Formats: sequence, C-alpha cells, structure tokens
Amino acid sequence: MPGPAPEDRMRPQGRRNSQGIRVDPEVEVTHEPRHAVLSTLVEHEPGVLAEISGLFSRRQFNIESLTVGATTDPDVARMTIVIEEPEPGVVQAKKQLRKLVPVISVRELEIEATRRELALIKVANDHPDRVQAMAEMYDGQAVDASPEAVTVEITGSEQKIDAAIEAFDQFDIHELARTGAAALDRGTTTLNHD
Repeated sequence: MPGPAPEDRMRPQGRRNSQGIRVDPEVEVTHEPRHAVLSTLVEHEPGVLAEISGLFSRRQFNIESLTVGATTDPDVARMTIVIEEPEPGVVQAKKQLRKLVPVISVRELEIEATRRELALIKVANDHPDRVQAMAEMYDGQAVDASPEAVTVEITGSEQKIDAAIEAFDQFDIHELARTGAAALDRGTTTLNHD
C-alpha cells in the first residue's frame, strides 16, 4: 500500500494512556464544583416537578435545593434550582432543562441575585425571654408557642439561616423545617417567556 513508512508518519504530540491512546488534556481537566442558581419558568401543570427532578436524577446532578411557586401568570410557575456542579455540569443542566417540553425558559442568576430562605425552628420553651431575644437578633419572630415549645420563623440568606440554627441550638432544637432558596435577579431584569 502506498504511503510513508510507520516511522515516517506524523505522530500527534501529547500524553498517551497505558493502551497507547492519546489523552486529550482538556478532557483530563478537573473543574471545581460551584453553586449555580437556575431560575426556570415552567408550565403550571401536574407532573412537571417529577419530570424535572427525574432529569436531574438520571443525569446525577447534585441538587442543593429546589423550590416551586406561583408567578403573576396562573399558567406559569417558577422553579428555583440550586445545584452544585463543575462548570461543564452547570452548562449541561441548563441545556437539558431547555429540552423539556414544559420548560418555558431557563437562566442562571448572577451571584448578586436576591436569594432568601425560610426556616421554622422549634425549641424548648424553658427560657422564653432568651428565645425571643435570640429571634429578634436574627429579625425573626415567634409564630407559635406552648408551655413546652416555641416555634420561631427566620427569613434571610443561607448564611443567616445557618447562623440562626447554630445559635438556637443552645435551646435544644426539637424540630427544624427549612425551605430551599427563592431567588430573583436584582434590578429591572426579568425572566421572560422565550
């Protein structure tokens, strides 16, 4: 067969694995995981949450939190999905979401977006005055009280909620309920229908 001899052929540079196959350095790069907040408008219909959570499960994306709520349009709901993935995973999650039929639009929110969580913390009612003072420190309020327990509501950033839970731990936390992040872009930017 005509052509150059094996020793005269052009050989690609770069590292090779144990089987002699050239290794692409871009594929070997490890990306550090990061938190991404995806604001997604979806059709407000049964099964959408299951479809989206199924997608994330199949693709093995790590969901930190997922919240769903109404919008000004009764036929549209907003999902706020916080994921922790390396950069290629974040890009892939957005692409996969956009392919789903009930998804209207997807956008990753900027780091300075307004994000809030809600926590309900039920603690022992042994020191109601101290519990009230602690709640006020975190701009919270008691929403339920009985002789045995007090339930406090705290709203704020993830860091504020973490700090409040740690502070209330001194009162013997009986129960804790915490929402995921609800988030909107700052200023006049809106997530419109595509």
